[in-house]
Amino acid sequence: MVLRNVALGWALVILAGGYAWSDPTQEMPATAGETLSGQRIVLADAVRGHRTIVVAGFRHDAGDGCGAWVKALHADRGLSGVDVYQLASLEKAPSFIRGTIKRSMKKGVAPDDQGHFVVLTEQENLWRSFFDVTADADPYVVLLDASGKVLWHGHGSASDLEPQLRTAAQ
Repeated sequence: MVLRNVALGWALVILAGGYAWSDPTQEMPATAGETLSGQRIVLADAVRGHRTIVVAGFRHDAGDGCGAWVKALHADRGLSGVDVYQLASLEKAPSFIRGTIKRSMKKGVAPDDQGHFVVLTEQENLWRSFFDVTADADPYVVLLDASGKVLWHGHGSASDLEPQLRTAAQ
């Protein structure tokens, strides 16, 4: 009976979209990107030394969900000491329209947040593997400790999953 309840509990967590990371030894890819403020960045280096949440989108459809996550994270006082980065992959977008896409994204991000919004144009498959992407339209979120170890991983809406992330961050 206990085993059945444990299995049912895990099934509900997975169906809700948030779950504990299955491979905590997996390292974040060391892909160079560019922030919306125009700075070159290797996110794996930037997050070392402090707890960080990374919100990622791999398709245009995920953009609004990623924005909702970032807004919710900034409003959550319990997460005020955690850095928040947003990541967007444009590798599949034709190179001749990437500049237009970045300018459009920049208009929708507050100037203070543009240095924490990273645009990648290569190695998307490594990032998809890191985030364990199964639904392209979903926003993906990881909580990292100061050493870069993944403490929590989820995908889906902030309204459904932020309480789980907050608990994992405590």
